[in-house]
Amino acid sequence: MWAVFLRLPFLPRFAFTPCVTDEEMISCSAPERQMERLRAIMHRLRGPGGCPWDAEQSHSSLISNLIEETYETVDAIRREDWVHLEEELGDLLLQVVFHGELAEEAGRYNLDDIARGICDKLVRRHPHVYSDGHAKDTTAVLNRWEEIKREEKGHEEQPYLHGVGKGLPAALRAGKLQKKAGKVGFDWPDLAGVLSKIEEEFQEVKDELPPVGAGATPALEAEVGDLLFSVVNLARKLGIDPEAALEGANVKFAEDGNTLAISAPDYDNDSTTANSGTVYVYRLKNLSLIHISEPTRQAEISYAVFCLK
Repeated sequence: MWAVFLRLPFLPRFAFTPCVTDEEMISCSAPERQMERLRAIMHRLRGPGGCPWDAEQSHSSLISNLIEETYETVDAIRREDWVHLEEELGDLLLQVVFHGELAEEAGRYNLDDIARGICDKLVRRHPHVYSDGHAKDTTAVLNRWEEIKREEKGHEEQPYLHGVGKGLPAALRAGKLQKKAGKVGFDWPDLAGVLSKIEEEFQEVKDELPPVGAGATPALEAEVGDLLFSVVNLARKLGIDPEAALEGANVKFAEDGNTLAISAPDYDNDSTTANSGTVYVYRLKNLSLIHISEPTRQAEISYAVFCLK
């Protein structure tokens, strides 16, 4: 009633008052109370006499933390580091609890509301489990999920790809857009079409290449984007996660790529005359060239360092 009278856009809520003492926050080990303990600690850190840093944070200031913890969790999964994953999941959970605390302080909703919302959503979108719906396979489940989602969000009158993947990294969003478009037949029937499209886009990139010394043009940027989009589509058709594939290449370059082949002039030991075309291979450690003491090879080292800048 007061929310209507005051014209508030939400129902006011009382702040969470934890029934957990400081001593229990420090040493409580009961498994069934750990979520309560975490929530109480977060409330304590934000409250009077708590932590200045935690007290200063907002939803916006925590965005980078949320992204960082998400990617560190993904990294642990990709490396199959199951011990480290426990820690990363905890860091990620903290972000959820932190945002829940901020929302509760503002009187919008609390962690219980967040949990209730996802529970209700899971029940609604699994009618084949909790109601009289039917789904014979995973495809049917996903199709029904999308139908219910569109009904819930009132997107029946919106463009079909409305809101798909907003906020995701570009490669992930490209994959989601392509997958959803494919559900209504907007897709290549086989790999031949995908590969042909990649070749077409690659040629268009080459056609837009600027003269030597000139910068990239908006048209070239657009063509490179089309090429990347097509490569993501190839990965999707092959059942490959493009983000995982690219990260695998990153890891390979960072670890196995510690051996770099660097084109450099070939200086003879008894001469400063350079023989062009020779390729030297330098082992790198901690992003620095391994020390080479021979005076006659210092020119090679200097050239290699110049190439690495």
